[in-house]
Amino acid sequence: MAEITASLVMKLRGATDAPMMDCKKALTEADGDMSRAEEILRVKFGNKASKAASRVAAEGGVASFITKDGKQGSLIEVNSETDFCAKNEEFQGFIQQLAEVVVSEKPSNVEELSKVSTKGKTV
Repeated sequence: MAEITASLVMKLRGATDAPMMDCKKALTEADGDMSRAEEILRVKFGNKASKAASRVAAEGGVASFITKDGKQGSLIEVNSETDFCAKNEEFQGFIQQLAEVVVSEKPSNVEELSKVSTKGKTV
């Protein structure tokens, strides 16, 4: 039987967004095989994934950015499901970064913004 470490559980959780205990159970059932554990979770939570898409993102934040010359600016709102996420420094920094990207890249809609790359990652 393979040893199920906390880092292995976190890695599976990051890949699947499944609850920690379910990740641990899936890894135990799969004897530590990540791909098999992912499949177990996919089967188990397949119907819950569609429910997640319908959840309301009622929290979030707003950020603004104005160029130094004052001729261009942006105001952006990004929503999240929880206030814990919305109050997170990383989330707030991300929103601010998006406000700056909107001014520099000038996407015409959210779909175009989602394709923009910033700091080596796609929005």
